[in-house]
Amino acid sequence: MAFLKGPGNLILTLLRRLMYLWVRSRVLGADREQLGLDPEKPVCYVLQYSSLSSRLVLEEELKRASLPRAERPLPLGQGLKHSFFFLYRRRGGLRRLRQTPVPTERFEALVTQGCRTGNDVQIVPVSLFWGRSPDKEKSLLKIMLSDSWSVTGPLQKFFTILIHGRNLFVQFHRPLSLQEAVSDARSESVAQRKLARILRVHFRRVRQAVIGPDLSHRRTLVNSLVRSQPVKDAIRETAEHEDVHQARAKERALKYAHEIASNFSMVTIRFLEVVLGWLWNRIYDGIRVNNIETAQEAARDNAVVYVPCHRSHIDYLLLSFVLYKNGLMPPHIAAGINLNMPIVGPLLRRGGAFFMRRSFRDNPLYSAVFNEYMHVMFTRGFSVEYFVEGGRSRTGRTMQPRPGMLSMTVRSFLRDPRKPIVFVPVYFGYEKVLEGRSYLGELQGTQKKKEGLLGLIGSVRNLRRSFGQVSVNFGTPIELASVLDEKQPQWREQAYDEESRPDWLPDVVNTLARRTVTHINEAAALNPVNLLATVMLATDRLAMDEQLLARLMEDLCNLLHKQPYSDRMTFPEGSGEDWIAYNEKMGLIVRRKQKLGDIIMLEGRHAVLMTYYRNNVQHLFAIPALLASLFQNNSSLQRERLVFLARAIYPYIQSELFLRWPTETIDSVLETWIDRLVEEGLLISEGSLLHRPEPGTADAVRLGVLSNGMIQTLQRYYLSIAILQRFGPNTLTPEELEEQSTLLAERVSVLFGLSAPEFFDKTLFRNFIANLRANGILSTDDDGRLAWRSGLEEVAEEARLVLSSELRQSILQVTNVSVPMPGVKTPDVPETGQS
Repeated sequence: MAFLKGPGNLILTLLRRLMYLWVRSRVLGADREQLGLDPEKPVCYVLQYSSLSSRLVLEEELKRASLPRAERPLPLGQGLKHSFFFLYRRRGGLRRLRQTPVPTERFEALVTQGCRTGNDVQIVPVSLFWGRSPDKEKSLLKIMLSDSWSVTGPLQKFFTILIHGRNLFVQFHRPLSLQEAVSDARSESVAQRKLARILRVHFRRVRQAVIGPDLSHRRTLVNSLVRSQPVKDAIRETAEHEDVHQARAKERALKYAHEIASNFSMVTIRFLEVVLGWLWNRIYDGIRVNNIETAQEAARDNAVVYVPCHRSHIDYLLLSFVLYKNGLMPPHIAAGINLNMPIVGPLLRRGGAFFMRRSFRDNPLYSAVFNEYMHVMFTRGFSVEYFVEGGRSRTGRTMQPRPGMLSMTVRSFLRDPRKPIVFVPVYFGYEKVLEGRSYLGELQGTQKKKEGLLGLIGSVRNLRRSFGQVSVNFGTPIELASVLDEKQPQWREQAYDEESRPDWLPDVVNTLARRTVTHINEAAALNPVNLLATVMLATDRLAMDEQLLARLMEDLCNLLHKQPYSDRMTFPEGSGEDWIAYNEKMGLIVRRKQKLGDIIMLEGRHAVLMTYYRNNVQHLFAIPALLASLFQNNSSLQRERLVFLARAIYPYIQSELFLRWPTETIDSVLETWIDRLVEEGLLISEGSLLHRPEPGTADAVRLGVLSNGMIQTLQRYYLSIAILQRFGPNTLTPEELEEQSTLLAERVSVLFGLSAPEFFDKTLFRNFIANLRANGILSTDDDGRLAWRSGLEEVAEEARLVLSSELRQSILQVTNVSVPMPGVKTPDVPETGQS
């Protein structure tokens, strides 16, 4: 290793070891497989600015990662004694702090030799950040001692290392091909400028993603909101409307701005990193992060809006932690004003939370301040996070999206589209949710508790328990400009201001909302808990032989392995026996020893909560479950008839579960799944006729477990239709039908032991009724009462093919018990309905 010999290298080695007595680094990407290095081509590393400390850090991290060393000569020609270069050097002397950077001689020599020899080199960009802190106006100490957007001098770098040496972040990036970059250049000088531009843009995008755009001091930001023209107009209108002095209205606007605005602090972020790191290690067996490169790529040149599903209060803390750990700035988070409580509120605000009231439709001044704050966030390129569902899901399903925040985002972009906005969906897959106890009570009908400090403190008692693993999966990004181009191609030709609400805006927002939650569901995580829940809840007595349970769990997992819901979903590792042992370790199941084989059981309180985890992934099995359910009351069906029935039902379950396939293409999806079920032995094909397996066989059991995931949904649909038919046309309003359906579904749930709280979820009935109207099955008369065409009888008739006669008879009996409503005459019917 001659390249390490000599007094110069000895001095560098001593300096490196001396520096690393103090420096502590965290490194991303320093792995041959992650980088995708070609062993047949030489590797050369590039750092942005010439710096002795940067060279020492590079050499140390390459040594630790066992990557090709930077001290080696580059086999490309004369004058390249090392396999690294700095892109720029500072022009000027030691005392000049703001020198103009110019390309280094080594960079120019590399490009020259590459052009002359035609040999390729893998150029690996390496980014270094000391402190990772964004600028803050009026904070000279922060500007001087943190990595920022300015070029630092030697003296400043010394103090930066001294202050931030324990918080060094190093990121290796996938290599660029030298020949691909310079192949079409007309001359060596043009090739140098081209490669310099490519690398300069790369480093700029990475820097923005890691340290974020320049921050203003909170007081400066708040004052700027009140000085903006939209807020000034709102102040004037408020003063005139309420007959108060403008100074009073301005004071109120300033108060609103202080109430809303975050107070982002890197000190708090680092504090939370330590605390949350301890917390996750305490309560979780691990955090699995998938497709993080999606967020890293989106953050380089866009304003990113993270749109996660909302399962727990842990969600926003977990996402910020994952992003920061993977080299991205934590987002500014839209939090409900109910969380702005003593101690917790200020901490969340300094961690990036901004607070919003639940509703401000009747407060135009507050609305103007909040809209302007959001506009500032987007136009300055900050990443933002909000939950499109609004609140946390108590049933485990993704809820219907609320358009409010999405509408603000679209309107802000229309005002100033220079900074692209990209939505990044995020799916949280918990094996055991932290609020499980409170959710259990709410699922069983108790009133939702108001958030408070005592409630959060009470949750700390759970920290001694294991909550398994949690998956953080990033979904397919959605570019806002692309959605606008698709829905309104001429949007760029119009001028917009803060008051603009074009007629086509609701359609764009609704499309964006549906696409967002659909992409969230595409990134779902299949895990041992929701697999066990799916199988166990399909049994009558919530008990099953251990070996059979293990085999059925493996069968369900393998079914999706062979026919994945999407390329973003993730799977658990291990076997069925491993998954049962894992659930037992977490206390979710009970084992009863038996000589013929152990029996696995769900206790009563866990049976209800298990519906939550099953519902997390119900959409993954929706299509095969729908097809299987059509055979529960039919021993055989013509293939064409099966596709027809499934196609007729699909729009309703698509809307409810946010399935990814458009109705226009569902036939091909159904055909593919039918072939898969036949291949797996779950259906038997004889020409165009399809049969279910013989009763009592293993395949019949598998088909029954699969179909259970859809049967209750079809029961709920039939219940609403039965109520409509009982009352007759032009009798019920949509709201009255929704109320009747909810109350009677709850009654069915109690009478027939359905441990599925979403069975009587009012919002699901509301969505089903809305879809019946959208599909033209239902309409309203002049008095707002529901009428229907002949299609309703067809839907009811088709239900006979899905539901057993016993179940249909039971539902019809229950619909004879109705709640009287003002103005609604209850029809006279016999006590026993006829099927």
